Amino acid sequence: MRRLVFAIVLVTAIGVAAPASAAESHSSTAVHHSSTALHRWAPIHKVTHSTSTNWAGYAAINLTFRTVSSSWTQPTASCTSQTTYSSFWVGLDGYNSNSVEQTGTDADCSGGRASYYAWYEMYPKFPVNLSASNYPVRPGDQMSASVNFSGRNAFTLTISDSTRGWTFNTTQKSKAQRSSAEVIAEAPSSSGGVLPLTNFGTANFGATKANGQSLASFRPDKIDMVSGGTVKAQTGSIAANGAFSVAWKHS
Repeated sequence: MRRLVFAIVLVTAIGVAAPASAAESHSSTAVHHSSTALHRWAPIHKVTHSTSTNWAGYAAINLTFRTVSSSWTQPTASCTSQTTYSSFWVGLDGYNSNSVEQTGTDADCSGGRASYYAWYEMYPKFPVNLSASNYPVRPGDQMSASVNFSGRNAFTLTISDSTRGWTFNTTQKSKAQRSSAEVIAEAPSSSGGVLPLTNFGTANFGATKANGQSLASFRPDKIDMVSGGTVKAQTGSIAANGAFSVAWKHS
């Protein structure tokens, strides 16, 4: 899997003092899954309200994390003739490291038709898309997912669709830092750059936890997806239980 390097812009939330490095652009390595060898990106952020070219959501940082979990309603893709992509996932690492342990779903469009599927990835290993016949995903399904570190470099990734009645889990090995925990809506990337974002409407994430506590308790970095001055996806406020939403704005 090839990597993509590009910069992100950091912005500071109102009332929060930016560190000396906040005005600087940072670059990092693309990371992702998907059926067309897409990549997920590992942004490096240092402040409490950031922008990324293809991440929107929340990331807790500056600690060592063992677990992350959340739930969401699978968004509906509004397709045109344009080929577009969107991913919704939970993960450890990736925020300020070059490894990511993650699992989630996609809502993609091609030829005016939508496709939905679940997947997991232990970057830099190749991603694995789950069989659509064994693990179907449809818009409106109630999804939940978690990544748990059990020691000795072992991570268990679990994703469930309570609407369809299935659960998938796998245990994988990685010498990862476990330096962040995040829940993200993403515009995937390829070797050519960030791909157009599917119009997914609003992605609603339910109670989100890291290390057994609400993600909100870690004062996580709120990330909006912005590219070339255009807001592509906007993250709402996080509730005390870690629930929040991400609204699509532009492809």
